[in-house]
Amino acid sequence: MRPGPYFYAWCDEASRVDALGAALSALVDHPPYTVGVDLCPGPEPHGASVDEAVATIRAHFRHADAEVVLHSTLSSRQFVRCMLRCFTDRSERSTSWGPLHLHPERVQDFAPMYMILDLGSGASSVGAEAVLAWHKVVTDIEDFLLRLCAPDASGRVSTGGCTTAWTWLAPVSMCATYHANARDIARDLALSWISLHDGESVPRIAGLSIDALYARVDAAPAGARVVPTDKSGRSIPLSREAVLKALALPGSALLEALIAAADVPDEVWRAAEPRAEEIHNLTVQAKARGEQLPESLKGPPLWYVEMTGEHVYFLVDHAPFHIRCLPSGGVMMATHFYRTLWPLWADALFRLCLMS
Repeated sequence: MRPGPYFYAWCDEASRVDALGAALSALVDHPPYTVGVDLCPGPEPHGASVDEAVATIRAHFRHADAEVVLHSTLSSRQFVRCMLRCFTDRSERSTSWGPLHLHPERVQDFAPMYMILDLGSGASSVGAEAVLAWHKVVTDIEDFLLRLCAPDASGRVSTGGCTTAWTWLAPVSMCATYHANARDIARDLALSWISLHDGESVPRIAGLSIDALYARVDAAPAGARVVPTDKSGRSIPLSREAVLKALALPGSALLEALIAAADVPDEVWRAAEPRAEEIHNLTVQAKARGEQLPESLKGPPLWYVEMTGEHVYFLVDHAPFHIRCLPSGGVMMATHFYRTLWPLWADALFRLCLMS
């Protein structure tokens, strides 16, 4: 079973161990369980409490990279084994993982290949089942991304994201991104442009100022274009000029356009939601009664529902985008990891007449 999804976070090296400690405290269940600590180079791998682990890492950081093995919980209260890595600037320059890098051991923990559902008297519905899968995945992606990037109000982590790829992709090609300051949301576009056009590693430029990113994009030839990943198979190019215009806009205008684009209803998705809600309520009631999945895997009341290519295609084409404006002033955008954020960005840029 392959690992994933992968969560990335950027912060200054001086704040990195503090950011790691805050993330660990948010990720590890209470009462605090022992975590595994491995420093390279450094002491032999060993178990420690969160506080002891952070103290050990702090004592060796700048001369050693750290890996912490921990157990966290999903929204379902299921335990999930994760690896959290913290890299020095020197080491980070030779990787594509960013200063802080978190990944669960099994992607199936986030997106199981099956669901146990009470279908009631109705028929099986790919759309309804995909809606239920979306809610589970997006809930857990948002939760873990916030626990990594914004476990407290410090704002140490300025930006981050999530993808099923093992490397930090262009942000618009990821399934979720985070910004400590919502006014910096155009950073996603600039980082994506530079990464795709110049072949630059995203974590190496993630800490640049908006002005510095503007200058990097502006240095490209007039009319230059890139094509971010859109898993639906469409090819929607992003021009240098569109990025420069977006960077010149107030962040609030971009955010409003993104929210408006996310709020446009997908009629196919909307049609599947009532049946999804019905199945969800029936399943909750069945499990509350102590119902068990029969040996045949076929109900009533509970059925073994396997995720198929049809579910994947439905999510790729119709999964919605969720934008959360955080009390801290930050913002997070997310969708199912079978999709990317680029369709949302493209729709927002069309709304602003920045793309034609």
